Amino acid sequence: MKNYPTNSPEALARLLAMFMIADGNMDPREIESLDLLHAYDVLGISRKKFMQVLVDYCNDITDEADPQSGTIHLISRERIDILLEDITDRHKRVVACALVLDLCKSDDTISDQEMAVLRYMMERWSISLDDLENEFVKP
Repeated sequence: MKNYPTNSPEALARLLAMFMIADGNMDPREIESLDLLHAYDVLGISRKKFMQVLVDYCNDITDEADPQSGTIHLISRERIDILLEDITDRHKRVVACALVLDLCKSDDTISDQEMAVLRYMMERWSISLDDLENEFVKP
């Protein structure tokens, strides 16, 4: 898997990329959602560079396919842990969780896979929905 610096825009983008394909369905509304949320500005990455990170991530998981069956595991705890370890800054973790939540909802449904990974991410980082609300919801 490609290495990115800790807390880098690319590391954050790769985390979002994982969620975009976690359910096996890359919906165009997910990209539209990122555009509407100005996510690229929030992440500190250009749209073009984000797309390259997404393509690189897809290539990385394809390279990890089972050599016997060709099966690609879209979600693996080991890979998720590696991606989560690349984000250590608390504020960036909260931003990532908020963007992931919006991204997951963009296709009008949150899949079981997306929900499981989101819960795992939030538990691992000790972030609650209250944390997201306190950070992003204006009174």
